[in-house]
Amino acid sequence: MLGVLSQPHPYPHRMNPHEILSTLDWPPSQAQELPAPAVARHLVFDACHVGVVLRSVLFVQAVVVVVSLFGSGEALGWLLHMATLSAVTQPAVLGWLIVGCAFKGVLGRWPLRWQVASGVLLGALAGGSSMALAQWLLLTQQPHWLAAALAGALLAGVLVAGLVWRSRAQTPASTQARLADLQARIRPHFLFNTLNSAIALVRAEPARAEALLEDLSELFRSALSESQREVTLAQELHLAQRYLAIEQVRFGERLRLNWALDPQASAARLPPLILQPLVENAIKHGVEPSVHGADVHIATERRGDRVVVRVTNTVPAGAGVPGQGLALDNVRERLSLLHDLQAQFRAALIDGRYVVRLELPA
Repeated sequence: MLGVLSQPHPYPHRMNPHEILSTLDWPPSQAQELPAPAVARHLVFDACHVGVVLRSVLFVQAVVVVVSLFGSGEALGWLLHMATLSAVTQPAVLGWLIVGCAFKGVLGRWPLRWQVASGVLLGALAGGSSMALAQWLLLTQQPHWLAAALAGALLAGVLVAGLVWRSRAQTPASTQARLADLQARIRPHFLFNTLNSAIALVRAEPARAEALLEDLSELFRSALSESQREVTLAQELHLAQRYLAIEQVRFGERLRLNWALDPQASAARLPPLILQPLVENAIKHGVEPSVHGADVHIATERRGDRVVVRVTNTVPAGAGVPGQGLALDNVRERLSLLHDLQAQFRAALIDGRYVVRLELPA
């Protein structure tokens, strides 16, 4: 059952001013040491994703289609030849993918060159197994073991190269997205507006001023912490609540928040710092341009083995489609790198509301 939260951000713990200032101490003092950069690890055989399996099978099938053209010039003969080759190659491809998926944790601890060599060797074994299957099915009278092994190794080498590219693509994309989020979150006017709001509240409402600075420190701490490949949806929602609590002080009644959160969706995994740009865009393109403000609605829902996340904001009349291309492309790319075809991302202007919809595995 969905729980609708009108005030999503409690303050169970208060920080004194010295603690708040210590969290904002950036860059570190000379007495502090920056952590050493982590050694890059590439999980090459992340072959459990549906997208990886589908692309691998289609690639090998495309090769089979082309090779079978050399066997016969007639359409019927070509179809029979292609069916024969498919019957012995596709089981080998699926076996190669199953082994890579099953042992990806072990292989992931090996150096990259050993992972590549293992993939090529497994490809040679898969090629040999396909020839053995062809001989068992009486599809060939004279097995060509060396040719089959070399063909399997060659195809496996191409597949491994694609997996290596996919693995390496995650790190720079994540780093670039992280830098973009840092620039968006710590940009001067946001920091100055937050501090000015806190100054205005210090004498009249010191408790709210303290809560505001605590939210700001939490945002800085999350932005400057060590990068992670994935976090839970609950963590992302907590960070979004911190950000919106700051903007609520700034805009007051102009920012009308509505939360509909499903507790069963909280364990879903997604890239870090991915919801905050979406709610920031809702503020920038919905609340800021309008004198009357805007409604911002954030909802999560568990649907079987899927989780749906929606961020919706009203758009001022005549504003057209908000210019959120860069942020949305960033989110779309990072979701694709983490969940591949299992994740979906859509954004559209519907009846005066800009709706961003994320769907990912539960």
